[in-house]
Amino acid sequence: MRGAVIHAPGDVRFETLDDPKILNPTDAVIRTAVTCVCGSDLWPWRGLDATDEAHPMGHEYVGFVEEVGSEVTAVRPGQFVVGSFATSDNTCANCRNGFQSNCLNREFMSTCQAEYVRIPNAQGTLVATDDVPGEEFWPGLLAVSDVMGTGWYAADAAEVKPGSTAVVVGDGAVGLCAVIAAKERGAERIIAMSRHESRQKLAREFGATDIVTERGEDGIARIKEMTGGIGADSVLECVGTEQSMQQALRSTRPGGNVGFVGVPHEVAVDGQELFFSHVGLRGGPAPVRRYLPDLIDRVLSGRIDPGKVFDLTLPLEQVAEGYKAMDERRAVKALLKP
Repeated sequence: MRGAVIHAPGDVRFETLDDPKILNPTDAVIRTAVTCVCGSDLWPWRGLDATDEAHPMGHEYVGFVEEVGSEVTAVRPGQFVVGSFATSDNTCANCRNGFQSNCLNREFMSTCQAEYVRIPNAQGTLVATDDVPGEEFWPGLLAVSDVMGTGWYAADAAEVKPGSTAVVVGDGAVGLCAVIAAKERGAERIIAMSRHESRQKLAREFGATDIVTERGEDGIARIKEMTGGIGADSVLECVGTEQSMQQALRSTRPGGNVGFVGVPHEVAVDGQELFFSHVGLRGGPAPVRRYLPDLIDRVLSGRIDPGKVFDLTLPLEQVAEGYKAMDERRAVKALLKP
């Protein structure tokens, strides 16, 4: 088969790879319907995460089951399935508590920008649709496997409630999906922090009521000004930088909550400041599997359309161009078709 391999910063190649095989009785192999480039893939592309040796890339996927291991009964060959970037058995204590992305047998997906993918923990990770969805739904279902599920977790962790004010820090695909999540969870006011006109437009389409273009201390001051000097009920941090975390924490009212889902890079939280702020802080890798059935239903019913975050579609063989376009902010998110 063919798939994406990163060799060094700025160097992603489309290469011939070994076909995936069933290695464990809990595995499945799927034929990829569509896959994509994630914002977090740009960390190694930019050299901010080390690439010590060449390795495959990609952790978002939907596709058709080709083969299953002997212990997999939840899905069968021929079915269309959606999974998560973090695989889980869905039976251990952490899974039963709703944190499948911290499963005791967790494996993170890392080979999905390819024609075929081996899925560990397939029994607990994959959710099959009743029928094969029309191709118009594939982008939305692909978004559910990571960015929509992650945006939903940001809203969940920040305890977005009906009638509340929510702020979304970050206008990438996760941030835009977090706007959808805040709207679906009943927020009355949704403030999207964005400097990019095309992303502002999509944020408004997804439910944002206000746009703030300022960042850092200016952004914090603007949020405070808009909330009577107090801060927002919920802030959804969807970037992962020191500035975005500080902006989130300091834009939240006492008693409010921050849900942080941006993978942290050189982020430090001042314990003394957090202590006296009375701000709640929760985040981490999103337990996408917890939300999959609900989010799949919302996509297939037409209630939400997170697939709109894909504003560039390329053949899988042009995966490197997808990275470049996202790195240069020519695209929010690149969809790849095998």
